[in-house]
Amino acid sequence: MDHEDIILKLKNGDETVFSRVVELWQDMVYNTALGILQNEEDAEDVTQEVFVEVFESIADFRGDAKLSTWLYKITIRKSLDQERKKQRQKRGGLLSRIFDRNEADDPVSFDHPGITLDNKENAAILFKAIKRLPEKQRLAFMLHKLESLSTEEIAAVMETSVTAVDSLQARAKANLRNILQDYYEGHFK
Repeated sequence: MDHEDIILKLKNGDETVFSRVVELWQDMVYNTALGILQNEEDAEDVTQEVFVEVFESIADFRGDAKLSTWLYKITIRKSLDQERKKQRQKRGGLLSRIFDRNEADDPVSFDHPGITLDNKENAAILFKAIKRLPEKQRLAFMLHKLESLSTEEIAAVMETSVTAVDSLQARAKANLRNILQDYYEGHFK
């Protein structure tokens, strides 16, 4: 079944094809959300929200991009929305900060599928550093390094040029180098 057949069947409400799409893409959606949110429960919630949106809005899908590109866009948007929502909650009143201490400074404590047990400490440091990058740099870096997307695919997902993606990735690497250098210099003095 080719891309157009899948889209047509989805638009006609074929639940079997929808189940197959979920089966094929749920790991990618979850991993992308997890990389952005760095919280397993939030990533699971976003994954569900993404597929609900796909089911509800497939009629609006024009087909000018690949289905995977559309899924990445929805996943990123929903993940960033979830992240902003959590940040607003963190900035809430004094009482919420007092009673919700575990929300105050979420440590990176998730099991990303691409991280082996012996690399967990280094991965936590890296993900904390990635979280400090400006949003577009962070997305370009993560889509390339975690999702192994090409520069062209990242440009399609982020709706920007290949040159802009190259620039974002170069700035992300430079910023990460500085953040990590500061971290390691501070911890080993």
